[in-house]
Amino acid sequence: MHFPHVIQSRKVRAWAILIAPLELRQNLSKLADNAVETSHQLANVGQADAPDVLESEVEAQQAELAVTMAEQNQQRVWKALSAVVGNPRLPLMRLEGKLEDTPPVNADELAEKIISESPAVRIAELGVKRAEATLARAKRESIPDLQIRGGMQQNGELLSEPNGRPVGLQGFADVGVRIPIFNRNQGNIATAKADVERAKREVERVKLVLRERAATVVQSYTFSQTAVDRYKSQMIPRAQKAYEMYAKRYQEMASAYPQVLIAQRTLMQLEVSYITALETFATSSVSLQSYLLTDGLEAPSQPGGIDQPVREVNIPFQMGTSPQER
Repeated sequence: MHFPHVIQSRKVRAWAILIAPLELRQNLSKLADNAVETSHQLANVGQADAPDVLESEVEAQQAELAVTMAEQNQQRVWKALSAVVGNPRLPLMRLEGKLEDTPPVNADELAEKIISESPAVRIAELGVKRAEATLARAKRESIPDLQIRGGMQQNGELLSEPNGRPVGLQGFADVGVRIPIFNRNQGNIATAKADVERAKREVERVKLVLRERAATVVQSYTFSQTAVDRYKSQMIPRAQKAYEMYAKRYQEMASAYPQVLIAQRTLMQLEVSYITALETFATSSVSLQSYLLTDGLEAPSQPGGIDQPVREVNIPFQMGTSPQER
């Protein structure tokens, strides 16, 4: 069974890793190739030295390697996504939607909702009910039970008659009560009480664990939201404007070409960082809305056991089991 929030989280990661960085790397590689061509032209007219040409060629080779790495990442992430949706042969395609369309959420409210409604908390609360039922049974076992037995049986005892005929079929009935004087099941009751207390503390522990994990996700969500706004409204527009100004001044022979290259590189790096911030913003939002459950390929637990946790959450373990048996 696959969960929608798990698939949605994988889609967010796939879109961010498969599409955006690859396109940016390809654009950066094209710019680097253009820079190599321009450097050679400048060297031919005596406006660029050999080190400038070599530096531009190194930049182009680095850009090509970055494109190759992005393509390999594309294949790896797509295979992971196709495994989560249950279709390993799913052909590579462009995903619908945009990272910029991720709606904002109230992270603090979602964190509190996780504490109260998470499956991990529900499992721990079921452990309390199970321990309380065991305690009630232990207390009842100290009350004496009325033991009644009756039925029909064949009696082969011979009667004191001249012919020695056996008694034959006869009915019987027994009534008895076992009164516990010294053993009132004190040991099992004490153990059951300790298990109840332990189960209650387990609920508190799970809530604290979830609160700790949620705090990290909330911090990541808040910071990425700020970063996305800053990249989109301030840094990228200014870097774009700086690049355009350097390119114009270069065309007017008022600036050196390396300044144009630096401006290009800065702009592309900011766009890659912007995509990364968008990915973190979207995945943090999905994680908060899905109770921090973000992995749909964990092995299920054995029949009758408590569901095992996903990697991100430490779910309570079943009462009476050792850590090695979990």
